[in-house]
Amino acid sequence: VDDTFDHPFFQACCMFLGEASCMAAFLIMRRRQPANEEYKSDKFSPFLFLAPAMCDMAATSCMYAGLQMSYASVFQMLRGTVVLFTGIFSVVFLGRKLHGFHWLAMFLVLIGAAVVGVASLDGGSDDGKNHVFLGEILIVLAQMIVATQMCLEEYFLSGKKIHALQAVGWEGIWGFSMLSLLLIGMNYWTIDGYPIESAPDAFEQVSHSSIIIVAMLGNIVSIAFFNFCGISVTKQMSASHRMVLDSVRTVVVWAVSLAVGWEKFKALQLLGFAILLAGTCIFNEIFKVPYLYYPPSDTLKDEQEKLLANEEGSLQA
Repeated sequence: VDDTFDHPFFQACCMFLGEASCMAAFLIMRRRQPANEEYKSDKFSPFLFLAPAMCDMAATSCMYAGLQMSYASVFQMLRGTVVLFTGIFSVVFLGRKLHGFHWLAMFLVLIGAAVVGVASLDGGSDDGKNHVFLGEILIVLAQMIVATQMCLEEYFLSGKKIHALQAVGWEGIWGFSMLSLLLIGMNYWTIDGYPIESAPDAFEQVSHSSIIIVAMLGNIVSIAFFNFCGISVTKQMSASHRMVLDSVRTVVVWAVSLAVGWEKFKALQLLGFAILLAGTCIFNEIFKVPYLYYPPSDTLKDEQEKLLANEEGSLQA
């Protein structure tokens, strides 16, 4: 068995299993509180979640592949570029109007992502730099797909009363079902004599390594708790509070990577993260820039809350 566990599509499949478990949590909570209106949904077709699930599947697979080629902290930081693509796509496809502070925020996110990317390429061989750069491209590409997923979710589900756990559960069920079938074909589709993804090899490695077992189970369980807790934070406080807490997660991942020696501290990377965080905070009106126009009504804020609340379907590292 190969020493490295290089199975991004298998890991994505496990992630969807974690998302699917949110459906079980929703059904249990609805059964325990049958009179609670929160768990009563409008009638809808589960096929509404098929297109978003396909985007989620593509984005998750790209992110896992990019993570294996890059660094955990860079992966977390570049995920912040979803704000940039979501803003642009919402204008192009949903006809939403963005204000000056939005465009300033997206510009800062772009600059911050560029600084983080440049910082991660400092040092190492040319082959190593090319490997990391390709990983970063995959991570950013994944954020474009996630932004597409958010726009599709808003287009198909707008106006429908569907509990967030139920929505995540259906996307997990669709994603797990489709990717499980694709894994069969990937085992026979080879490039230079190697399969795109070998699920049998993945199971073989899992069966011979307790560390991998713990990591995979931890990933599945954490995805479920991440979604449940994220939805609870959004409900009890706000989606902006959730975004701030999500930024803390990036700091924790980076700190752990530095502590165990997986990465080296780079001041330029810290600068890039600070710019990214500033852009995200400005976009969500946590920080207000003087002399820029902010709409007086709560309409725009409500839209941003809804947009951030959709992030429970995205990947956590």
